[in-house]
Amino acid sequence: MPPELEIKLNRLNALMDSKSLDAIVLQRISSFAWATGGAHGYVGIATTNGPVQLVIKRSGERYFVTNNIEAPRLIDEDAMLERGWQPMQTHWHDGGKGAADLVNGLRVGSDGAFANAGAQVADISADISLLRMRLTDAEVERFRQLGQLCASAICDAAFAVRPGQSEMHIAALLSYECQRRGVQAFVNLIATDERIFKYRHPLPTDKILDRYAMLVLTGRKWGLCCSVSRLIHFGPVPAEVQRRIEATAQVDAALIGSSVVGNTLAQALQNGITAYTKSPFADEWRHHHQGGLTGYEAREMQAKLGSALPLEANFVAAWNPSISGAKIEDSVLLTDSLPQVLTNTPEWPSIAAEFNGHIWSRPGILVRD
Repeated sequence: MPPELEIKLNRLNALMDSKSLDAIVLQRISSFAWATGGAHGYVGIATTNGPVQLVIKRSGERYFVTNNIEAPRLIDEDAMLERGWQPMQTHWHDGGKGAADLVNGLRVGSDGAFANAGAQVADISADISLLRMRLTDAEVERFRQLGQLCASAICDAAFAVRPGQSEMHIAALLSYECQRRGVQAFVNLIATDERIFKYRHPLPTDKILDRYAMLVLTGRKWGLCCSVSRLIHFGPVPAEVQRRIEATAQVDAALIGSSVVGNTLAQALQNGITAYTKSPFADEWRHHHQGGLTGYEAREMQAKLGSALPLEANFVAAWNPSISGAKIEDSVLLTDSLPQVLTNTPEWPSIAAEFNGHIWSRPGILVRD
């Protein structure tokens, strides 16, 4: 058994012990990818629950439950048998219960609603999310690779952007650069010119780029989700826009610099809010969330002022501070010392931002002719 899988099964067994459960059923595509070490439990990339479920019993049995459409691929290409999972295959047309048959009469925990009249079911979705956030060393290495893939994809897309292109065109460039690297552009948001000032979640439109563009990406590979955003300006950056990106960089430095073991998620957020209040844009934090912890969901846990979760090494934070007209976003690995930015883009101009005596190099606006 691979060490990563052994670690995760031990954690699931400990969870079953703590909750007095006989079995766990995992239905979310994020949980499937986590428990299998990166297998593909989905068809549509934006669905929450896929066509395959995992059943882990306290007795040691492990099953993947799916239909006759998905089973061959999961066996041949995702090596589910070699990973130690026993198949339970139903036919797409017979309406079989599947996972419910395996846990009938048992005390079950599931990562979401699980309809089964023959079992006592507890919603343990928050517990499973926490397990997904606690990355193993193997997952950290994959996340490092994913961070560089996402960074290079957004860079190559940005350098292909030209005035006169539509936001849809720019989104296609970003999707292409991701897909050819084996990464799904799970979140692909584009804004140009005045839309950067108006919308925090700008779905791409037919609007034509004049001078200013924002690219926002969450890329997914091996089930892991990595976020990065960058800004491009054609011609000199207006002084007011530069003032906003520099203020955003100070907030970002506070958020990253506070992402240290021992702090809570709320403490990191509060330090970011304090940085906003020291700028000319004190209330901008109220207009959009600041990010949080990632893993197998774009945000496993969004940072809120009541977030008492202590930060741990091998968590990944994805902070996304924004001031109307400016945004910075990167994915950051928490370690036993300083956090490490996984989505560095050395091609971008940098802004030196200080927090607690440390200077953080944060991305500015890429200026192009």
